[in-house]
Amino acid sequence: MKHVSRRAYARAGLLGNPSDGYHGKTISVIVGDFSAQVDLFSAKKITIQPSPHEGLEFDSLEQLTRRVQKDGYYGGVRLLKATMKRFCEFYFADGGVPADNFRIQYHSNIPRQVGLAGSSAIITAALRGLADWYGLTLAPHSLASLTLSVEADLGIPAGLQDRVIQAYEGLVYMDFGHSQMQVDRGLPYGLYERLDPALLPSLYIAFADDAGEPTEVLHNDLKQRFDAGDPTVVDAMQQFAEYAKQGRAALLEQDHLRLASLINENFDLRHQICQLHPAHVHLVETARSVGASAKYCGSGGAIIGTYPDPEMWPLLQKRLRDINAQAIRPEIGRFQDDQNGQDA
Repeated sequence: MKHVSRRAYARAGLLGNPSDGYHGKTISVIVGDFSAQVDLFSAKKITIQPSPHEGLEFDSLEQLTRRVQKDGYYGGVRLLKATMKRFCEFYFADGGVPADNFRIQYHSNIPRQVGLAGSSAIITAALRGLADWYGLTLAPHSLASLTLSVEADLGIPAGLQDRVIQAYEGLVYMDFGHSQMQVDRGLPYGLYERLDPALLPSLYIAFADDAGEPTEVLHNDLKQRFDAGDPTVVDAMQQFAEYAKQGRAALLEQDHLRLASLINENFDLRHQICQLHPAHVHLVETARSVGASAKYCGSGGAIIGTYPDPEMWPLLQKRLRDINAQAIRPEIGRFQDDQNGQDA
């Protein structure tokens, strides 16, 4: 039986987010501790197998309610449907789809709705798997842009940042400025620079499962204000981009104090222009109380930051655990040779 299995990993925005959706600049890292895996098996018909947490049977109404409160109404099935549709449109627009059907299923241990890009990881893994299944080439910059187009089809507000780091892995600096954008087969992409993860200081990520919220809560409001020309938001997006630019320089110069300061400034500016979830702000404040830097990984619910010395880690971990948050030191690197092509 033919079988293809591919993964994509969680990510954390280190600097510059959320300016990626506004022609800004960002730096992101892959988080190898959590991943989404998609498997395809030979089958007579195209079949989507739901993940166990998407089951339609529950022991009680109370269990159903708890599941929806934690995971929301939408799972990975709609993501897989949209991914297969866009994949077909991208590669087989003129017809001629090979008669090579499959059963597709996914599994993910990426914490949901805490800003670690779990949805885009499922789509990225699925696109990798589909390309492998049909023996097609999908370069990393195209993989990222195609993933974003799937989410656009679903009405999910997003920028390219998450999809780029999940396609390239490791540590990546991204420039989405108007002058840097190009188009390949109808898909826009920016300037992406891989940086050596060894340049990073000690990093941590922390999150609380009970404090998540969908990315739409934050981004819909910002997009409306930006499109309306709100000078506070427009200026903030330019400043977020500047943080990423300065952060790249700080990494290359190994100026870890400057990097920590930029991380804090990134969050403080976000706090000024957005109404943030009090529990998410509390995560940041708790981490900062022991001397660590802290900002959102994405839309909220998870934070990322640096700490200056190993002795701080046990205290940081304890303080976050005291508020029911899990803290990890993320595994950052490139975890697979991308079989679908390489970008420099």
